[in-house]
Amino acid sequence: MTEELFVKDVMSRPVTIAKSAVITEALDKMLDQGIDPLIVVNNSAVVGTVSRGSVAEKLGMKHNSAISPNSIHVANTVEEDFTTVYPDQDIEILVPLLQAYKLVVVYDEDHRLIGKVSAEDLLKVYRPNAALEDVMEEACTIDIEERVVHLRRRMLDDHITQFIVTDQDQVAGIVTETDVAVAMRNFREIVDDKHQDHRIRNLLVKDIMSKPVLSVPDSVSVDAVIDLMVSKHISAVPVTRDDCLAGLVTRKSLIRAL
Repeated sequence: MTEELFVKDVMSRPVTIAKSAVITEALDKMLDQGIDPLIVVNNSAVVGTVSRGSVAEKLGMKHNSAISPNSIHVANTVEEDFTTVYPDQDIEILVPLLQAYKLVVVYDEDHRLIGKVSAEDLLKVYRPNAALEDVMEEACTIDIEERVVHLRRRMLDDHITQFIVTDQDQVAGIVTETDVAVAMRNFREIVDDKHQDHRIRNLLVKDIMSKPVLSVPDSVSVDAVIDLMVSKHISAVPVTRDDCLAGLVTRKSLIRAL
């Protein structure tokens, strides 16, 4: 099957945002369309990407506490977590690229932007031939009463994008870069500048986590997990065994298994 598939068969419409736009607009666009990241353009030229994680990091910085989220521009959060391909290249080229980059940008022969391929785009049609246990990774956990400032530090220091939230060793929720970004945006908008430092230190994981958690038993197929992730536009699914947390399937772990 793979010999007959090309980049143009899996690419989707590119979703862009101007470098001059504000990060709240970028975040809303990602949430509304269920994508991450966006392609950042300047006068129609691709200059980088902006992700939910980069928005969360920017809004969580102490020196930005006096600045309204609606005054911070995408230009201040641009990342270069992408590479480029052409539509007639074989689909196989996408696997190592998406193992290294979050997004693949598709250009035509005149170097015009015509599409993009994310892990979700590729997994819709090209899937690992593996057992569920072979695509699982260890689930990072955090206590429900932990402070969000400590959560952010672990995310940044250890490059972790999601944590399973536990309450007395039971799964209580999940907290991701998306939850942090939304919480930081809402927090900055409703709390006065002079109270932000004190209030943010008292913000707990249970205040921002997503619940209930969409999880699957370890008896399901890899295809079933991917179908769930694609339909819900989620980046990770916890796997349980005998009602206990056994691991986590992520877009990254699936792409690594290809």
